[in-house]
Amino acid sequence: MRTSVGATPYLLVYGTEAVIPAENEIPSLRIIVEADIEDEEWVKTRLEQLTMIDEKRMAAVCHGQLYQQRMARAYNKKVRPRKLEVGQLVLRRILPHYEEAKGKFAPNWKGPYIIRRVLPKGALYLGDIEGNDPETSVNADAVKRYYV
Repeated sequence: MRTSVGATPYLLVYGTEAVIPAENEIPSLRIIVEADIEDEEWVKTRLEQLTMIDEKRMAAVCHGQLYQQRMARAYNKKVRPRKLEVGQLVLRRILPHYEEAKGKFAPNWKGPYIIRRVLPKGALYLGDIEGNDPETSVNADAVKRYYV
């Protein structure tokens, strides 16, 4: 049983639960009930089950969407938004692919920098305190506030 969907994958594909081989040797109630039904009735019930597959799949989709909403709500409860504005002092993370990355014992942050421009979707243009503006933008996840 998948928690996110509320059903087993076999049920969603075939419309009925899987029968394990042990149930054929030691018959379960489900096997006994199906064995006593005539062929025509069994075909009718099987066709009804097949028509119900779409409803079961839709129920699984709805269950999955509700599960995703619950997970997103639980995650977003813990997220604290950061407000970065023009003129704030920040430190920039030195990522491993930067030239400044010298090794294991080198500092992880560089700065302070001044935020020159805030772009949508979390991009920032940083400038030195002396007033030099670099050409590249920086992701807001790679900066943190600098407190004097």
